[in-house]
Amino acid sequence: MAARLLRAAVLGPPGSGKGTVSQRVAHSFGLQHLSSGRFLRDSLRAGSGHGAKPLARRGQETSWPFRPTVPSTPVLSGWTSAESLLPASPLPLPLFVPFGPTEVGHMARQYLEKGLLVPDHVITRLMMSELELRSDQHWLLDGFPRTIGQAEALDRVCDLDLVISLNIPFETLKDRLSRRWVHLPSGRVYNLDFNPPLVPGVDDVTGEPLVQQEDDRPDAVAARLRRYKDAAKPVIELYRRRGVLHQFSGTETNKIWPYVHNLFSSKLAPLQSKDTN
Repeated sequence: MAARLLRAAVLGPPGSGKGTVSQRVAHSFGLQHLSSGRFLRDSLRAGSGHGAKPLARRGQETSWPFRPTVPSTPVLSGWTSAESLLPASPLPLPLFVPFGPTEVGHMARQYLEKGLLVPDHVITRLMMSELELRSDQHWLLDGFPRTIGQAEALDRVCDLDLVISLNIPFETLKDRLSRRWVHLPSGRVYNLDFNPPLVPGVDDVTGEPLVQQEDDRPDAVAARLRRYKDAAKPVIELYRRRGVLHQFSGTETNKIWPYVHNLFSSKLAPLQSKDTN
């Protein structure tokens, strides 16, 4: 009899290190790392076509530090990375109808060019389409579900076996976010303290300029984290009631990681040691 496929997710606020933890889990246990932010960036590129307008202007200068010019709107607090494009509060969810990355990209771009967040149903359809392609694989969700509407849509497809929730102190999150710089096309994230670029101000891979998101600025971080908390609370409670939630607290990913590794080791045989970086 074939072993049951593992379905897991990592939840956490912006700056919590969930992307790093997800990458380590995927690397150590052979799970498919399914990042909603990466899929959204890919779909935007697929749906952009030639000559499409960029989502966030990088400006003319490339000096360091550098901050992009983005429109100010009450419904959007920064949208220069895929994570910021995702809705922070539950929205009514239409009946799920899968579609491909090009269609998602067209739909997402229509919202973004109006200065609006990409709504729940677009992100959900994108993720459901990706999950359908991986029905025979172990996988780990990163950044999804982030609202109760998304969690309910996921329920129609599968049950999660394991949900990791990262609890990081506010001051730590604020410091991490204010020191974070992003390569917009790829979504690569750098931190000036523990993961700086090789050359200040430019991406290690492409040499293109890095930018700091408007909502990573100290004066915007508190509101951003509050929006996440309001949206994520019912999702966390849902998985707590189901007995699949495991919470880890701390200020350093490297200190949290061994506990996460031990938890996954109880479900799957590791491919690599817990010291994976």
